[in-house]
Amino acid sequence: MKRTAIVILNWNGEQLLDCFLPSVLDNTPSEVADVIVADNNSTDNSIQLLETKYPQVRVIRLAENYGYAGGYNKALEQVKADYFLLLNSDVEVTQGWIEPLIECLDKHADVVAVQPKIKAYRNKSLFEYAGAAGGFIDRLGYPFCRGRIFGTVEEDRGQYDTAHDVFWTSGACMLIRSKDFFEAGGFDASFFAHMEEIDLCWRLNARDRRLCCLPQSVVYHIGGATLDEESPRKTYLNFRNNLLMLYKNLPEESFKKVLRERHLYDWLAALRFVLSGKFGQVKAIRKARKDFNKMKAEYAAVRSQNLSLTTCATINTIYPRNLIKEYYLSGRKLFSQLTGF
Repeated sequence: MKRTAIVILNWNGEQLLDCFLPSVLDNTPSEVADVIVADNNSTDNSIQLLETKYPQVRVIRLAENYGYAGGYNKALEQVKADYFLLLNSDVEVTQGWIEPLIECLDKHADVVAVQPKIKAYRNKSLFEYAGAAGGFIDRLGYPFCRGRIFGTVEEDRGQYDTAHDVFWTSGACMLIRSKDFFEAGGFDASFFAHMEEIDLCWRLNARDRRLCCLPQSVVYHIGGATLDEESPRKTYLNFRNNLLMLYKNLPEESFKKVLRERHLYDWLAALRFVLSGKFGQVKAIRKARKDFNKMKAEYAAVRSQNLSLTTCATINTIYPRNLIKEYYLSGRKLFSQLTGF
């Protein structure tokens, strides 16, 4: 058994696997890590491709499509390794990508997870939306990155080339200690997809663990390969899961205050969609908020457990200001322009 297992979750990604798996195999020394594909009950020829063209890759077959969160939970139960490298099927890795990540966890016992610099595959001068040079949230739970705030994605000019503690590491490419993954409860399978890694990272932060981005490791990510950016389903999952994440991880008084403000901003987002004629997105936001209110009762015990295990009263990687005001009213559209961090 190797100490590190690279686990790629796949669902009907035959073409993505054939395009990107070779970069993983070519740039990962066989003595360093095993490469595993966990298949979410694909209906295309993914399994046949792996068996005929990539026989060196172990395949874990799951009984149904459990989504990103549930799929990884099911798959990782079947993997024995000290470190899990969770890698999207649409990521191109580069020479020397994995060694710095492993070295970081080897040298720093308090670091629980680490990500590389994630750049855009289709325009390699830009950061990639879902990860960039490490993730953060503001006090209302809005996620952003070093290199990306809302829709503004920066060009990589080396401005974020220092290792840095972050609030969340991207599920597109994340190395995490297996022990901590399981002890924190893994991903929330009810999320299905979107926000699940931020929710997990919040639990880890609250238990006083560090998460880092190491920019000397570089990968390139397509992003949005499973759900289109304009998909109402994606909007629904992002809004619902974000509210669930806040409820699970914030104490009552803080949650009530945040929820009041979020009510306003969620409906402002819906108004923007109305004005642009995207009524499917408006319905998605309404349904997300409705379903969140239905699901709150189911999460009471989970929330209580999360709060009881909290050992870190103040998480320094949560941006203490309102990111929407900073971005839209103050014009601070770059990470380096944010104040009060």
